Amino acid sequence: MDHSLLPFFSPKGVVVIGASTSPEKLGYGVARNLVESGYKGAIHFAAQKSGELFGRKIHTSLQDIPAPIDLAILVLPTSATPQAIADCAKRGIKAAVIVSAGFREVNAEGAELEQRCAAIAREHGMRLLGPNCIGTIDTHLPLDTTFLQPPMPEKGGIGFLSHSGAFAAAVIDWARGQNFGFSRIVSLGNQADINETDMLSMLAEDDDTKVIAMYMESISDGRRFVRAASKVTRHKPVVALKVGRFEAGQKAATSHTGALAASDTAFHAAFEKAGVLRAETSEQMFDWARALENCPLPKGDRIGILTNAGGPGVIAADSLEHHGLVLTQLSESTRTALSAMLPSAASIHNPVDMLASASPEQYAACLNLLLQDPNVDGVMVILPPPPMFKTEDVARKLIEVIGEFDKPVVVVLMGSMLVKEASNEFRDARVPTYPFPERAASALAVLVKRAQFLADVRPQTIIPEQVDHPPAITVDDLMQAYGIPTAPIRLAHNADEAVVIANELGFPVVMKIASPNILHKSDVGGVLLNIKDATAVQSGYTKMMKRINALIPTVQVDGVYLQRQIPDGQEVIVGMVRDPQFGPLMMFGAGGVEVEGLKDVTFALGTLNPAEAESMMRRTWAGRKLRGFRSIPAVDESAVRDILIKLSYLAAEHEEITEIEINPLRVLAKGAVAVDVRIVRHATH
Repeated sequence: MDHSLLPFFSPKGVVVIGASTSPEKLGYGVARNLVESGYKGAIHFAAQKSGELFGRKIHTSLQDIPAPIDLAILVLPTSATPQAIADCAKRGIKAAVIVSAGFREVNAEGAELEQRCAAIAREHGMRLLGPNCIGTIDTHLPLDTTFLQPPMPEKGGIGFLSHSGAFAAAVIDWARGQNFGFSRIVSLGNQADINETDMLSMLAEDDDTKVIAMYMESISDGRRFVRAASKVTRHKPVVALKVGRFEAGQKAATSHTGALAASDTAFHAAFEKAGVLRAETSEQMFDWARALENCPLPKGDRIGILTNAGGPGVIAADSLEHHGLVLTQLSESTRTALSAMLPSAASIHNPVDMLASASPEQYAACLNLLLQDPNVDGVMVILPPPPMFKTEDVARKLIEVIGEFDKPVVVVLMGSMLVKEASNEFRDARVPTYPFPERAASALAVLVKRAQFLADVRPQTIIPEQVDHPPAITVDDLMQAYGIPTAPIRLAHNADEAVVIANELGFPVVMKIASPNILHKSDVGGVLLNIKDATAVQSGYTKMMKRINALIPTVQVDGVYLQRQIPDGQEVIVGMVRDPQFGPLMMFGAGGVEVEGLKDVTFALGTLNPAEAESMMRRTWAGRKLRGFRSIPAVDESAVRDILIKLSYLAAEHEEITEIEINPLRVLAKGAVAVDVRIVRHATH
């Protein structure tokens, strides 16, 4: 635990600097919330003018305020903030929240002020949250350092980190109507000092926080985040919403790998590596968080559906399949028992449709049967308002059953006014409810994914610290050093030299145009295959030069590359592009000339272990057909897995390399050969 962050959540005393007696001022709102939150520590106010606020004296000097004070909330003009931080340091205050805006997010002058604030804090060992943030909330302590309209959010088990103060404020108000609460909320603001990784680790140590939700716009240190999150997710689930998905990321279009790897691809791979569950929408983030907070994890992916209406049951079945879950087949004994207690027109197969006449007792008895069934790992209960019964009466009966089993149950509570009391019943019993089956299915799916993640006991590879090895002299040397087989390439400057080299390599050979300006050689007739003798080499060289000269008269041509032709096999692409935040981003997919057209590719963050390499291969058609498909013979997929792993370590240990691409990697019945290897290094190396 980082003890320097403790004052933000368990301060012995808090001072609001810039407190105001004017209700329209932020300094008033912060003071009000601090008092009304029920915080039990010392509360002090400071401002330029003396006076009284909420029955407490307003001091004009920090030095006059009695101990203890270990947290300051600064609500000041930007120009006054650096001096206030220095005054806090002189007073011995070790933590401050800078609420004020007008810093880096505004202009260069604001950025300079922000840097000054951070420098003063570093010099005195202070920690800063913000600037341009709304502060923190701890519902359990309790403590509210924000200026938001009261009341505080309800107590709950969701810790929430947000880069956006406005989004956090909106979510707090929205959550009140959704019947869920929070443990701690942190608005990170500009992150002049404390960032998302610092606070992620802090929330992970909080016993009241059962799940962590993160709204992210950027990352401060990608490698550090992945290392920290990888530790956190092993004992506490983390759900992230990363926005800005469709911005162009790296502009590296010098290779297929670089062209296909946008910055969002790196974020996705980083979350996957760290076990962070990535939500698609704001709503989904909290749908998942509520399920992870309140539900036991399932033993498998087989789901039962219990409903009193056929239509929603069909929607639920479709949604389960959409999310990769299994609409389970109920056991014969379960179906027999259901048949005995339901009308003859009811459906006793999954989904179980009890019909609109279903009573609270029938709901409970049927749920009990489903949860007892060994073929059922979790249940979705669909509850539109019953025509003849109160929805809250059904809720109470269901809650009695749910508490008896260690299987997840999510409730689809369809309606509005007629289900309000039922919603409160489920909230108090910590049973997550959703307005429609699609959202409930998504919540069940994330529970299954979380369970599978925790069940995977294979060792996780770590994100290595940067290691900079001297670059190898040639590409072949580098491949050989890491045990990646290549077909050696030799450069011939004229036709006679090409014949000599071909005889040394052994026929048949392949010829490729040698030009730094021609990326896709086959597009311009710059590749000749299966050349079987010296005469074919001589004529092939001459014809290729004439063709290139006619198509691109001004292009630089150094000659031709010759290479021993590799036996037939399947062709894939493997590669790496170095993401500026996360480091080596590994690529695998369909190789050859169609890679960008098909986009049958996947990415993962290096370094890779065997399970991660295997997962990359399984996620693509190119990887799945390595085992053979119809007339396509099976090839050595283990060789591909090994090369992916070796390439990831090569990338990790050679920081000077920005891109690697093996296209194609020819996969044979036994082994695999890197036919064409491209490496791009930093220009400074």
